[in-house]
Amino acid sequence: MLGALGIVYGDIGTSPLYAFKESLNPEHLPDAAVDSIFGIVSMMFWLLMLIVTIKYVCIVLWADNRGEGGDFALLALNLKLTALRPWLHYIIGLIGITGGCLFYADATITPAISVLSAVEGLGVYYHGLESYVIPFSLTILIFLFCIQRFGTGKVGYLFGPIMLMWFSSIAFFGLLSILQYPQVIMGLSPVYALAFIFNHPVLAFYAGGAVVLVVTGAEALYADMGHFGRKPMQYTWFFVFVCLMMNYLGQAALVLRVPEITHLENFNPFFMLVPEHLLLPMVGLATLATVIASQATISGAYSVTRQAIQLGYLPRMKIVHTSQKQMGQIYMPLVNWLMLTAVIFVIALFQTSSGLAAAYGIAVTGAMLTTTFAVTVVMLRKWHWHPLLVAGIFLFFLTLEGALFTSNILKIYSGGWLPVLVALGLFTLLTTWFRGQRILTEAMSHRSEKLRDFIEQMVKENYRRVPGTAVYMNSRKHLVPEPLLLNLKHNKVLHEKIVLLTVSVTNEPKLSDHERVDVQELATDIYRVILRYGFMEEPNLDQTFKACQFDGQVLIGEDATFFLGRESIVPTPGSGMAIWREHLYAWMKRNAGSAADFYSVPTGKVMEIGGQYEI
Repeated sequence: MLGALGIVYGDIGTSPLYAFKESLNPEHLPDAAVDSIFGIVSMMFWLLMLIVTIKYVCIVLWADNRGEGGDFALLALNLKLTALRPWLHYIIGLIGITGGCLFYADATITPAISVLSAVEGLGVYYHGLESYVIPFSLTILIFLFCIQRFGTGKVGYLFGPIMLMWFSSIAFFGLLSILQYPQVIMGLSPVYALAFIFNHPVLAFYAGGAVVLVVTGAEALYADMGHFGRKPMQYTWFFVFVCLMMNYLGQAALVLRVPEITHLENFNPFFMLVPEHLLLPMVGLATLATVIASQATISGAYSVTRQAIQLGYLPRMKIVHTSQKQMGQIYMPLVNWLMLTAVIFVIALFQTSSGLAAAYGIAVTGAMLTTTFAVTVVMLRKWHWHPLLVAGIFLFFLTLEGALFTSNILKIYSGGWLPVLVALGLFTLLTTWFRGQRILTEAMSHRSEKLRDFIEQMVKENYRRVPGTAVYMNSRKHLVPEPLLLNLKHNKVLHEKIVLLTVSVTNEPKLSDHERVDVQELATDIYRVILRYGFMEEPNLDQTFKACQFDGQVLIGEDATFFLGRESIVPTPGSGMAIWREHLYAWMKRNAGSAADFYSVPTGKVMEIGGQYEI
């Protein structure tokens, strides 16, 4: 529970820094009247209750893929559930990819808005420090991204106690304010939210785009479930829920007691709750909390990217393990520096947490909508709930989240374009790679031979065999790997032992050792080896080769040479994809990491044989 508090709840736990302040933004709430304040507090409470507690904690956390969660874990589960219905399979795939793309948009904004909102407390402490907020925020974030390559395991054990201190502090300062205006507790009644919506529908609609910021980070509950388990995360949430609401109620009580503070230039109700002599330490604690929230998002981006690669939606990239004990602790240099570049860009562009709030809402509500669609499939096809019950749940959350998403769409010109642009760009990349790989596979199939016919011919021709073992990567098990055909064509020889190696990534997150290896003898000294990995696992062939045995003998020993294909793509007008997408796919293919590095094939034992393919 302490670990979950430190890793999972950092994002949603730092929302009080900006959520209530943005809800009182004069652009959509020009008059912070008493009924408006009560209405907003009530909306915050019931959004946390309905979306986080009911939807995520009580429903979505049960939609695990063998204990793992997250957009791509749910996508893999849904693809398996809809395999027999092609139209549903296709649609749910697009929805799942969209959710993953919106996660990246969220991951780009979270470090920027979190750290900015914490450092902005300096302006409340001393008015002359406003000009230092951006340089100080950039320094913190650049340092955070630069230390990623060293891993987070050494400092990870500190996250829980720091976040425990954070939640206890925000609850304590909120309680002090509530005691000075206890009537604010009445705002927990849904009557005030409904009255605000019906009496001021336009104000409530615009305010909804800011109030939704209280649930930022809800997706992390599902994404990080595999690290801590369902029950610890559920139990921890109720502590977090109480602390968050105490702080939101405290901020509301402060504004109700002193309404004129909303007109101050540096209005920040979160830091105004803190006594002046404790303000600077609270800024420091807030900065630590937002760094932890950012760290969780960065680590999540690495994990999601690895899942996307394993499921075939992204090309291979370099993955560095930062821990010898925890497989999940990884570092991806390309993802790291792209995220840092994006974070610097958004801070330079928007400058304040208020400027980023408009962009944040679209990413959050969009991701929630995709989860609602995806978990509905699980309720129907895995849990077999009654269709009327599923329809009621689906329509309720579709209406609620659809209204919140629509209210944020109105902010498209004031910053909402950012997550839309990021998600659209990533969606194009993911779908182009996935489609391009399918087209390439078809093109390679036309140029290859059936494996059965090739083996019969090989036995009949009695080709010259040379000492050693040749290992050919073979993704299409019924066809002959092209490197084998090219080697035979040009060198006129075969190795005395031939292993056709297929690495298969399943829709399961992890596999046990007995599910990992399958060895078959196709002919004398010709073997097929199938290695299976879950999409959450990192293939390391060198460590698995010892288990590749036939009749007690290790098939892939020290004398093995690995023959890998290197395809060169030639875009051509016609069938397939649009020509610009074919050029994009060709560029991605040229810059993809090598199979040898990705699969941890021993260096010095690899021979690449290339060929050109028109798509």
